[in-house]
Amino acid sequence: MTETLRGADLLARTLARAGTRYLFSLSGNHVMSIYDAALEADLDIIHVRHEGAAVHMADAWGRLTGEPGVALVTGGPGHANALGALYTAAASDSPLVLLSGHAPTHQLGMDAFQEMRQADIAAPLVKAAWTAASAAGLGEDIARALRIARAGRPGPVHVSLPCDLLEARIPHLPQPAAEADLPPVPLEAAVAAAIAEQLHAAKRALVLTGPMLCGERHRGVREALARAWRIPVIGMESPRGVNDPALGALAEVLRAADLVVLLAKKLDFTLRFGRSPAFAADCRFIVVDPEAATLERAARAAADPARLTLAAIADPFRAAAQLSALASAQRTDSTWADEVEAALGYRPPQWDEAGKRSAAPVHPVEVGRAVQQLVNEASQSVVVIDGGEFGQWAQACVEAPLRLINGPAGSIGSALPFALAAKLARPQAQVIALLGDGTFGFHMAEFDTAVRHALPILAVVGNDACWNAEHQIQIDSFGRDRAVGCELLPSRYDQAVAGLGGFGQLVRHAAELRPALEAARASGRPACVNVMVERLAAPIVSR
Repeated sequence: MTETLRGADLLARTLARAGTRYLFSLSGNHVMSIYDAALEADLDIIHVRHEGAAVHMADAWGRLTGEPGVALVTGGPGHANALGALYTAAASDSPLVLLSGHAPTHQLGMDAFQEMRQADIAAPLVKAAWTAASAAGLGEDIARALRIARAGRPGPVHVSLPCDLLEARIPHLPQPAAEADLPPVPLEAAVAAAIAEQLHAAKRALVLTGPMLCGERHRGVREALARAWRIPVIGMESPRGVNDPALGALAEVLRAADLVVLLAKKLDFTLRFGRSPAFAADCRFIVVDPEAATLERAARAAADPARLTLAAIADPFRAAAQLSALASAQRTDSTWADEVEAALGYRPPQWDEAGKRSAAPVHPVEVGRAVQQLVNEASQSVVVIDGGEFGQWAQACVEAPLRLINGPAGSIGSALPFALAAKLARPQAQVIALLGDGTFGFHMAEFDTAVRHALPILAVVGNDACWNAEHQIQIDSFGRDRAVGCELLPSRYDQAVAGLGGFGQLVRHAAELRPALEAARASGRPACVNVMVERLAAPIVSR
């Protein structure tokens, strides 16, 4: 008799065979057969408290490792809870696969339990979305999803899994060989030469890369291109764009550039669509991107089509290598590169005094300085920083080789799940998350996840008892006397974390920062240092 296995077993074995280690998941009726199958496949389930957190964790895993993270949620409301986090991943070029349970195929159209057109709902947020059609095809569904998530511009993919297919019995046949990824598309030789010619002619050229080339994993690519051409190569991944405080006085040098090469960087709102006054009216642009749609949008965004001198579809890593090889050894003047480097590193001198106060509440710069000391002292660190006003101060003040932020989507609340995934991906590293009190509330319960899975992260909460980003908008747009609906309580988040089994400590004065951080780190537990900070607008750095 031919041995049989369930569709869930085929799915789990395919994931394991592809190198998947973790399923970031919240349980539910439709996916319990996968939980059972995961035992035999040696897949470790990281069981979270909210489906959105599972997707955020898969997102962070993809950013840190380059391999798609896998989130597994149940159907209907579980799927719906997971969707918002897909947008954050897509905007950051992060490869992940969202697997959602689904009503059984033989009950569709009959008001089945938690029946929902899941793939249709997910489609605008992902590279591809579909519902599995057969139990025997589940292995191919998974292989295809992983391949699409990695290909071209990486991003999320969704597959809905009808529960009857997961539970169906199928013959245990030898699995086909894994289909290879499509080879990366290089620049055509003539196009590469044309770009090189424009770079040679430019006096103040810049290369801007998107999230796909940001981060420690691709630092070598950026540095090699910068060395070859002696021009600045700058990674951009913040929704603040030209006013990203982590990039210092970048806005000033952008206005002086005469040629900007966008390497997997969209000509979008973060660059003010390339228009004046963010860029000089005669600045020219070259766009190299793995997606045709990005080139089409760039052509529409450019106020004057003549300013977009060249647009090409290519893998950005191959393109960077090709352009590095075409650099001229005669280009020796580094004046422009030095000017840009100085602008990127600039921080207002007033911040030095802000970081030496004893008064309460604590200035965000003081928090950043204390955290930077921890980073400098550790052999390995991953720093995770959320959005919002406190997050912008943190991004401007804390540097680390490995850094994760919310990304171009501008979403908030992802920092805690990101930090948990970072600890799994880099278990020997010190993982520090900096986030405001508003963002902390999104996934506070994931400290329960951290305790259960023994993931000792350190969360530093900037607590100003306010949704401060929106509060600042109200003040600027309507006046202080019309600020409404943004107040929070100065809550004891440290006590909440302690109640969940972690370590918590409150900080009211700058002098308490260092001892609190040391105690949190020494506790060996998931920790929260709750810092009462001054309510300030995010910094805009200018010289």
